Amino acid sequence: MWIVAVAWVYVVVLMAATEPTIVHGLMTFLFYCAVPLSILLYLTGGKRRRARREALAKRKAAEQESGPGGN
Repeated sequence: MWIVAVAWVYVVVLMAATEPTIVHGLMTFLFYCAVPLSILLYLTGGKRRRARREALAKRKAAEQESGPGGN
């Protein structure tokens, strides 16, 4: 997934570089790259966030089970 994101950033940077003004280039970068990639990476990261949340819950449960002294 990361290689696709990096390749897309590269393509959009080249597209933005060919725009006639800086404002057009920034808007191209924002609306073709930053916004869509942030949405895509957020949607595809759901499993990682869920796994991280479950691991944190298990760790807290294990800490509570072992007691406040950690024995």
